[in-house]
Amino acid sequence: MAIEHLAVLAPGLLGASVARAARARGLASRITVWARRPEVRAALAGQPWLDQVAETPEQAAADADLVVLAAPVDKIIDLDRQIAPRLRPGAIVTDVGSVKGPVCAAAAGHARANGAVFIGSHPMAGSEKTGWEHGTPTLFENRVTFVTPNPGTPAEALKTLADFWRGCGSTVVETPPERHDQIVAHISHLPQAAATSLACTLAGKDGQWRHLAGNGLRDTTRIAASDATMWVEIFQHNRGAVLQALAAYEQELAAFRSALERSDWPEIRARLEQGKAWRDGFRA
Repeated sequence: MAIEHLAVLAPGLLGASVARAARARGLASRITVWARRPEVRAALAGQPWLDQVAETPEQAAADADLVVLAAPVDKIIDLDRQIAPRLRPGAIVTDVGSVKGPVCAAAAGHARANGAVFIGSHPMAGSEKTGWEHGTPTLFENRVTFVTPNPGTPAEALKTLADFWRGCGSTVVETPPERHDQIVAHISHLPQAAATSLACTLAGKDGQWRHLAGNGLRDTTRIAASDATMWVEIFQHNRGAVLQALAAYEQELAAFRSALERSDWPEIRARLEQGKAWRDGFRA
């Protein structure tokens, strides 16, 4: 399949990767991008994976068949409201944000051209690195992308968007926005909180200790190097679900500590084996 005109607004790592994947895989005949800062627009001009750099969001989205909003979570709603009146009939707007409930709810209230529709997306892909310079056409390969339609979303538009993400190399999972937020609070947002908390705990110790560690510490704290501004926004918008995930994690830590205090080695072994069995269940 091919999108005649793809527009990517506010491309960072994910947005640039969308455009690069679409160009590399022949998913779009024409690709337009818009960035908020003039110096970024100037840097993007002439990149081989796009055709045009627009001066405004409205200009980029005006005749696009698919618009991807790659802005931070707290900017997606305003950006969608801004372009909604300028969309052509039948256009599809999506995003790549990590929280879907408030975004999809707000988008449902934005007036659009006849047949234009917003459908939330969330590729489970990324890096501790940020910025369009780090985008890659292979970022979505063998990754899950959530697609989170509102009730009443046209089936044809939903299929077009799902096919686009499959074309980028993703496995598509369709789920309601609220269910998505519950899932990612446990499998994405909780791991970030845990990695950050572990790094903060060790930050209070001798700084040289990190140089004595093996790969285990690097692996478990890798995402602690992620962008703080982005994660504050994610935690703000998914606060309730993250609090539930943290409560469950705290109970697990408390049970592990209690077993250790009692020298209950069978209990410790059982928890270690349960954790190993869960980790071994990951697909290759």
